[in-house]
Amino acid sequence: METTLLYGKDGLTINVPDHSFVVEPSHLPGVEDEQAALQQALRQPIGCEPLKEMVKENQTVAIVISDITRPTPNHKLVPALIEELSHVPLQNFVIINGTGTHRDQTKEEFVGMLGEWVVDNIRIVNNQCHNQDELVKIGKSTFGCDVYLNKDYVEADIRIVTGFIEPHFFAGFSGGPKGIMPGIAGIETIMTFHNARMIGDARSTWGNMNDNPVQQMTREINAMCKPDFMLNVTLNGDKEITAVFAGELYEAHDRGCEFVKEHAMSRCKKRFDVVITSNAGYPLDQNLYQAVKGMSAAHKIVKKGGTIVIASQCADGLPDHGNYSKIFEMADTPQQLLDMINDPEFKMFDQWQVQKQAVTQVWADVHVYSTLTDEQVTGAMLTPVHNMEETLSRLKEKYGEEMTVAVLPLGPLTIPYVEE
Repeated sequence: METTLLYGKDGLTINVPDHSFVVEPSHLPGVEDEQAALQQALRQPIGCEPLKEMVKENQTVAIVISDITRPTPNHKLVPALIEELSHVPLQNFVIINGTGTHRDQTKEEFVGMLGEWVVDNIRIVNNQCHNQDELVKIGKSTFGCDVYLNKDYVEADIRIVTGFIEPHFFAGFSGGPKGIMPGIAGIETIMTFHNARMIGDARSTWGNMNDNPVQQMTREINAMCKPDFMLNVTLNGDKEITAVFAGELYEAHDRGCEFVKEHAMSRCKKRFDVVITSNAGYPLDQNLYQAVKGMSAAHKIVKKGGTIVIASQCADGLPDHGNYSKIFEMADTPQQLLDMINDPEFKMFDQWQVQKQAVTQVWADVHVYSTLTDEQVTGAMLTPVHNMEETLSRLKEKYGEEMTVAVLPLGPLTIPYVEE
């Protein structure tokens, strides 16, 4: 049978065995009028007064957005916020791009993310996690590090965080407080947030919010310099807004997470020999670093010794920036990578993504269909795929005629699980 995976901007249609089990979230239609839904959420928020009543015309306003690796509809959320706060002069606004440890965005990329009018009229800054001059120490975390956040954010009179809520492979769910921590944090704080102990904790996983140490740390740090207002949305596979959650940070985010969990959780009766997944298409599948999320989602339901086949376009490479590709040069096998990263003396940013990938690879083989070269894929200890159907035929020789196959067309937008 044919199935279409989210891949790049256009999708990838492949043939899979007829008995394949397709795992995807309930498809929700987009809201009828996105602008009206956003306006209503800003005027009837969860757990706080309407946004317009919170902000005086002489106050400065910082709006934190997620970077280009996320499909957050910034071009809709930011104009809605500025329109609602039309009594505030434009020069009083600053938009902070929550890059975390990711690369800066260019002006052209900001135009694509926010629209030309916003870029021409509002000051926009990239978070600089390595630049102490752009950061402010606001306290010390009980998780063992000093807390540094973006200076423009800390010094603003009113702080707003935007984002979108989806399942997350170690924070439980994205959005909400993650926009601030790690989005606009300093490198020391980010390194503790992503250290081997935190990422390796069994509670740091998809859909878990209750006792998740990663979520606990991000909420603790947000409380030190809390956003006055949150504006988050949920999206369907077509990147349409399905719901809006706005208001007090924790209450609004919790409600959004409950909504996503209800529609994104998908129970499977058993594990599978082969799991085919995507990385949710553009913009999340821009590089191999981000594709670890799709691998991790498939890990939830693949058999020990099974095979994951992920389709992730990776138009932005491995990427070239950061340490992701460099870390693979420091060991020969996924298990050696894990041993190295779990050594308390080892500290290198981007190690968390390699750690999650290595955990998956110790459990199952991982094959990658992408625009990367074979050398790039094998350099990351993965197996390149040139033809999905031919790969499935070869796997059938390995696992036999009764080979079981699951497909995650939307990749990490789904939380598959097996009750074991």
